[in-house]
Amino acid sequence: MAAPSASPAPSASAPSASPAPSASVPSASLASSVPSAPPAGVPRRDPRPRVTELRLSAFGRHRGAAFPVGQVTLLAGPSGSGKSAVLAAYEALARLGGGAPLAEVFPDPGALVPQRARPDAQRRRGFRIGCTADGAEGPVRLDVAVQAEPELRVVGERLTAGGLVLLETALRDPGRRAVQAAWHTAGSAPVTRAPLPDDRLGTALLPLRVAGKTDGQRQVLAAAEQMVVALRSVFPCDPRPEDMRGPVLTGSGRLLRGCDNLADVLWRTRAECGRRHGLLVDAVRTGCAGPVTDLLAEPLGDGTVRALLDRGDGHRTELARLGDGELRYLALALVLFTGPGVLEVDAPGEVPDAMRGLTVLADGFDRCLDPRQRAELLRTAVLMGERGHIRFVGAVSDASWADGAGAITVVHLDV
Repeated sequence: MAAPSASPAPSASAPSASPAPSASVPSASLASSVPSAPPAGVPRRDPRPRVTELRLSAFGRHRGAAFPVGQVTLLAGPSGSGKSAVLAAYEALARLGGGAPLAEVFPDPGALVPQRARPDAQRRRGFRIGCTADGAEGPVRLDVAVQAEPELRVVGERLTAGGLVLLETALRDPGRRAVQAAWHTAGSAPVTRAPLPDDRLGTALLPLRVAGKTDGQRQVLAAAEQMVVALRSVFPCDPRPEDMRGPVLTGSGRLLRGCDNLADVLWRTRAECGRRHGLLVDAVRTGCAGPVTDLLAEPLGDGTVRALLDRGDGHRTELARLGDGELRYLALALVLFTGPGVLEVDAPGEVPDAMRGLTVLADGFDRCLDPRQRAELLRTAVLMGERGHIRFVGAVSDASWADGAGAITVVHLDV
């Protein structure tokens, strides 16, 4: 599938108003929005919220770019093509959807402004990102305009569904730390207007401000919830072999994005879910050299634990002896098989399990992996995706080995 290359777009100076906030809503709201069975012959819409498109209108090297997101997506392109920027935008939207403040999400916002973007008369520059989330409410679009200079703030947000603007915010008074928001009401007044803070995503705040008394307000809440649930539970993962080889302190048993506490997670998961651990061992047997009968963790008596491969002949191999490719393969396989209960993610606890999704973002997915390892991991991602457990977005330098696979969306980026 040909991917949109970064085509020119308007200057990112003084981003215009355009997207809307996200927040969690009581689980009953989402459950009630699940449609009943459609008439015979009409395909049923998947009610689980999921991101289906990312838009980088002006972000880093990208201008006017849109990227489809499938169940398993590979972003392919040479170094400098902007693969990492796409994943960074996805992660940023996810954190904003979870209620994180701008300063926490964008610690260096100036680096995200397109290089040739010209400041306006007030010396303002910024960037614009957005996405589409599909689900029971149909496609819902979110677009956010962020001012990076001279100070970081949201200056515009828009949430739309079916061509109807459900929420729109705009910076009216630069001297106030607020944006003017208007959301669809369809009651005695067509919209409700109120200020919202300029350091957070408005969509995430809507459940705190919208009463839900009119059909219009309930439509706003349902769309905002779909967007927020689709964005949350994102796990950026980039295993660092150099940090995975030694013993680690036992802790929460939740895997970190660098996978350096892999031994602690194995200590927990091996006993908790024997079926998934068996699948993990089968995958490790495929991707690691030599015989493998088990993957286990061993406490050392000083509060630390180390991970080992059981070779089945009385010998065990410490992870310190494995190559970088084997360690990255092992860590990524663990991520794909374990799920949100084991990963360090922002899971929407108020949402029923059947409606939740987990999206793994893997930058440099194919780094250090041989053809057998990357093919097995991709097969595992497809398998877990078909079971509804996971969605996967990985960046690779070349995806010719995966092109043509029906269950995989391949997006080609050009320099």
